[in-house]
This record gives sequence, C-alpha cells and structure tokens, in this order.
Amino acid sequence: MEVLNDILGYPNRKIYQDDTFFSFSLDSVMLANFVTIRLRDKNILDLGTGNGVIPLILSLRTTKTIVGVEIQEKLATLASKSINYNHLENQISIMCVDMLKYVSPNTVEKFDIITCNPPYFKLNSKNFFNESKEKMIARHEVSITLEGVIKTASKLLKNNGTFAMVHRTERLLEIFDLFRKYKIEPKRIQFVYEKESKPSTLVLIEGTHNGNSGLKVEAPFIMYHEDGSLTDMYQKFLVEVRK
Repeated sequence: MEVLNDILGYPNRKIYQDDTFFSFSLDSVMLANFVTIRLRDKNILDLGTGNGVIPLILSLRTTKTIVGVEIQEKLATLASKSINYNHLENQISIMCVDMLKYVSPNTVEKFDIITCNPPYFKLNSKNFFNESKEKMIARHEVSITLEGVIKTASKLLKNNGTFAMVHRTERLLEIFDLFRKYKIEPKRIQFVYEKESKPSTLVLIEGTHNGNSGLKVEAPFIMYHEDGSLTDMYQKFLVEVRK
C-alpha cells in the first residue's frame, strides 16, 4: 500500500513509500548526514536510491545537482513522485536503470560525490527465501554484489571524488580490500552501536578516489542507553536533522 510519510521527522521533506518494498531506514538517513560535501562539489550520485530518501535529505545540505539510480521501476516511480511532491525536480533526477549499465562514456568520471546504501547480505543468508522479490533485491546481493557497487562507483567518480556508504560492520575488512582494489582510499569511518554493551552492527565509511592514505575514525555513534532511553548523541542527531 502506498503512503506519504515524513522522513524521520523532517518537517519539510515528504516521501512516498509502499510496504511491498523495503522502506527507507535510519541507515540511509545517517549516511546522508555523514557524507562530506565540499563547496567545489557539483555533481552527486546516489546508487541504488530506492525511493529516493538519500537525495531528498542531501537536497537540504546542498543546491547542487543530484542523480538517483534505481533498478526497480516501482521504487524509481515512487522516488520521482516524492521529488515532484517536494518541488525538487530542478535539482534531483531519478534514473530507472541497473547501476552496472549506468556506466557509459557520458557518466564515467562525472561525479564529485557518490553515496550508496547497498544490499547488506550475500545470497547464502538464512532469510533469503523468506522475503518478497522486491525486498530480496534491496537486502540481498541479487542484482549486484558489494564488489560490483564499489567497482561501479570507482568508474563514475572523478579523481579525488568522494564515495560514502553504510554497511554491516562484519564486512568492513572486505570493504577495505575492495576500496583499495578499485583505488578508493578509506578516509573516514564511524561505527554505529545500538547500545554501548553490544557489538557494532553498522559502519559508515567514506573514501577518496585516488586519495592519499590516512584514516580518521570518528567518535562512535551510540543510539541507546542500557535502559533503552536515547543517548544525548542520538537525541542531538534527531534535533539536527529536523532543523
């Protein structure tokens, strides 16, 4: 069923969602706020944009051109509908295409910033067969692998361009290896924890295409205290995104 929702309390951004598909999550909101945007950056790309939540949030941080690429036609349609509802069609465009096929002479080395919240799980995940086709594509490496995402980003990034993604912490070493394989030097990471007593499950990571070595580890993002109440960091984050 299609519904129109707020984006985590943003008072000036609405998004269309359909419960048939994988709805946007806090992961995407955090990524859109984590990625570095420099004054000189002009062209931004979100790979696997889903219903367009990352471009919608990025439009609050910059006036530069943003493109979202999404393989699933229904999600691309929802994203376009949200873009039009928020009157952002002059800044954001949505392309319904496989990201692998988006690579062309017109797009190679075009983008200053690329973001991606990719499928987290390999095809041998236990829950693979318990989901709809649409949700499998969003959560599992059905249409593209982690390596495919990073290889694609490398081709589309300008020299010294920025690639930022969110992923499962358990795959961090694999991510580092693939970043360097495709000449994206890891520059910033931030570990996300549900509670301080639990292991990190998510990590935000940012790299520079053909960048110099030197990694900055940001302060950990801890969401909840042991009693389930929000941490000051999480409360501040929710306040900041609502401004």
